[in-house]
Amino acid sequence: MKAVFPCSYYLPETAASLYLTDNIIHACAEQDLEVDLYTPTPTRAVPEGAKWKRYETDVDGKLRIHRFHLYGEGKNPILRALRYVIGEAMLLHYCIWKKYDVAFIDSTPPIQGLKMPLIKWLKRKPTVYNAQDIFPDSLVNNGLSKGGSLVWKIGRIVEKITYKYADKIIVISEDFKKNLLAKGVPEEKIVVVYNWVDQNAVVDIPREKNKLFEMYGLDRSKFYVTYNGNIGLSQNMDMLLSVAEELKTSNSDIHFVLVGTGAYLDEVKRMVAERNIDNVHILPFQPYEDISHVFSLGDASLVISKPGTGSASVPSKTWSIMSASRPVLANFDENELKSILEDNSCGIFTKAGDKEEFKKSILTLYLNRELCKEYGKNGRQFVLNNLTREVGTQKYVDVIKSVVKD
Repeated sequence: MKAVFPCSYYLPETAASLYLTDNIIHACAEQDLEVDLYTPTPTRAVPEGAKWKRYETDVDGKLRIHRFHLYGEGKNPILRALRYVIGEAMLLHYCIWKKYDVAFIDSTPPIQGLKMPLIKWLKRKPTVYNAQDIFPDSLVNNGLSKGGSLVWKIGRIVEKITYKYADKIIVISEDFKKNLLAKGVPEEKIVVVYNWVDQNAVVDIPREKNKLFEMYGLDRSKFYVTYNGNIGLSQNMDMLLSVAEELKTSNSDIHFVLVGTGAYLDEVKRMVAERNIDNVHILPFQPYEDISHVFSLGDASLVISKPGTGSASVPSKTWSIMSASRPVLANFDENELKSILEDNSCGIFTKAGDKEEFKKSILTLYLNRELCKEYGKNGRQFVLNNLTREVGTQKYVDVIKSVVKD
């Protein structure tokens, strides 16, 4: 059995869910599926010194990575859009002309789903759609579009085509499943597979051994609250900086570390400098091999969003926080995340935008370090019981195999 993976991004690029793709293709190859992954040459946040080849093989030749040349992803929106179109045309070319038994289509970018009717009509092959995001809902949630706008209407057309021609749709939460069911997608098409964390790759690094403290001149005696990931418009950085500013005066031992990049990063840097919020430290994205150091850096870690932007999913960074034995401080829309944290005693949940309760949650862990450690320990156990790489990838392999008719 042969599977094709057309991917807009792949390692050594830096993006939140690329480890999932890498884990999935290796799991498939290790279970005797032949895998061909096609992707452009790396451009997005490639770590300095990263090495890659235009053609690579792994798992005794069962896994093959094919990279085609495409110009770099800059900041010009027109050139970025054109790059998407050219990249998608190239990926479609491989989907049409290469031989395979099943196509695995990711949701980034959302227009990937438009390949599926052509794969059905021209190749007569089954497809599995991996819905890491729900488009155009995410545009509305992030304030990038409004319901009923032209972009939203186009997005709905793309969404309908995608769901119609997918043989199976993998979603990352029960809330995602409810969303699709409400849009008329047959339940038998939908499979819920939570994003996992590689429990062996993300582990607790004791503070005295964490190299990031030396690299960035951080005082090991402080209480650190960390945020790791996209620093964008929907993460409510304004509220976070306001809380940091207030705690700077009342609790000078509490510091905040932001690790990442995004559309709002420059504005965050400007506010930190202008308002002299010197208990906030901003670090660049770190290489994946240092992921344990990143998620072990703080005493507690944040999952945060503006109201109305996070209701449909549990951010996958949640599992990395837990895997590193750190408690989760969530200021988020009410969804599965709340019940997971409360039912398993692995963090504190407050409603998105509730600044005072959010500040109280930070102080609760600051003033009770034993509770902080207990929540972290419970989070690690939750990961080991429910969200290991082996459990998650096996579900993907089973779904991929299930759509291929003998």
